[in-house]
Amino acid sequence: MSCDLLIIGGDGDLALRKLYPALYSLWKSGRLPADMRVLAIARRELSQADFLEQVRTWFDRSKSASQYSPTDWESFCSRIEYCRQDATSSEGMASLAEIHLSDSERDIVVYLATPPQIFAPICRALDTAGLVRPNTRIVVEKPLGESRETFLEINDQLTSIFEEDQVYRIDHYLGKETVQNLLALRFANTFLEPLWNNKYIDNVQITVAESIGVSGRWDFYDAAGAMRDMVQNHLLQLLCLAAMEPPARLASTAVRNEKLKVLSCLRPMDKKMVRENTVIGQYTAGAVDGEAVPGYGEEEGAKPGSETETFVALKTYLDNWRWAGVPFYLRTGKRLQHRYSEIVVEFKQVAHSIFGAQLPAGTPNRMIIRLQPDETISLELMNKVAGLDANAPLRKVTLDLTFPEDSAIGPKPNAYQRLLLDVVRNNSTLFVRADEVEEAWKWVDCIQSVWEEAGKRAERYTAGSDGPSQAIALIARDGRNWHEYH
Repeated sequence: MSCDLLIIGGDGDLALRKLYPALYSLWKSGRLPADMRVLAIARRELSQADFLEQVRTWFDRSKSASQYSPTDWESFCSRIEYCRQDATSSEGMASLAEIHLSDSERDIVVYLATPPQIFAPICRALDTAGLVRPNTRIVVEKPLGESRETFLEINDQLTSIFEEDQVYRIDHYLGKETVQNLLALRFANTFLEPLWNNKYIDNVQITVAESIGVSGRWDFYDAAGAMRDMVQNHLLQLLCLAAMEPPARLASTAVRNEKLKVLSCLRPMDKKMVRENTVIGQYTAGAVDGEAVPGYGEEEGAKPGSETETFVALKTYLDNWRWAGVPFYLRTGKRLQHRYSEIVVEFKQVAHSIFGAQLPAGTPNRMIIRLQPDETISLELMNKVAGLDANAPLRKVTLDLTFPEDSAIGPKPNAYQRLLLDVVRNNSTLFVRADEVEEAWKWVDCIQSVWEEAGKRAERYTAGSDGPSQAIALIARDGRNWHEYH
């Protein structure tokens, strides 16, 4: 399949940090079409040599650098061209189309590595230039709005020009290897699926913890906060994959239909539930990895008096037959003690223990699906301590379900490699459909409106800690504990 990739915002942070290193790995492994061209479109005046030097500088800092080969790098760079062009200009895009994209038989993938505020003029320019064809696909990054209403405005701008099946809304968490393994574990193994319900599962915990702060993005983050920035997309998408019913087939429409059903089953929160089942926090000065770090209000560009949350913890339920009564605990935050993301499925205690004191209290079986920093899946089981003592205690052992890297296959692909390849292949299974985003925003908007109406204040927590004390109390009052990283 012949394909041209247009990266609009081709000299930006996202493109340099994520897209080009991922494309190099795909190119080196022979996954991309041999005649594929990458057009990096941006407004800055840069020579081709200066641009490629920037690409190389960021590539050397990436994990893909371990795959470097001079021959492959030269071949890869020969497929990239820097195009100084205003992508919102119809005349400019028409000129670019005439020079580079006149062959209508070649697929076009347009990656908008730009703020959503200019999606509309870019799309209009592409349309006027004749680049919106049946074989054109467009990739958009979050944030997709600040509410259901603003999302619909952005989405209307996209779908007034592109068909829904041409729009690829990327969530890089869905491209992680362990997320794919979760589907395989659930739906390809007889022993697990019969246990995946409220009869055997006590609770599910989803954590996305970051040790970094707002990293020079204070204005953007202050307008979003942890709820809009992380819960509305990443955490709810992980919840969908953990809780969805088996799709009829592993196809994009079937998988996304089941995810939408999960989102529609999220229990709406009234004011009382929001007060009791949500916690928000904001980090103050502290230390992370032994280094002193400022509080949110002292970060670069900060404005005084902000109550924007940098931490969210909440408890919710899915009102359906499979999950009735099972609490789902979600939490995410910045400047926490560790950087990690995981889904923890905690099973119920045995109905009747015959081991007495040999079986320590509070030791349920758990399945831990970790997405970062290492991508692993493990199952915690109870096992007898070896020896002749008839009353030897039982202890927790971990069954590692993660396949080691195969030297014949090469390093595990990262999320952007998988998702970029899926766009090229026209496979939308791992991308988010508009109705999913809308349903997630409806649920999030309800919570946000209660916070705003009540003037809910973010509890302060020290940078380098595990978050606000109220988040611990949220789960502790149910007789449970957060699964902490170790």
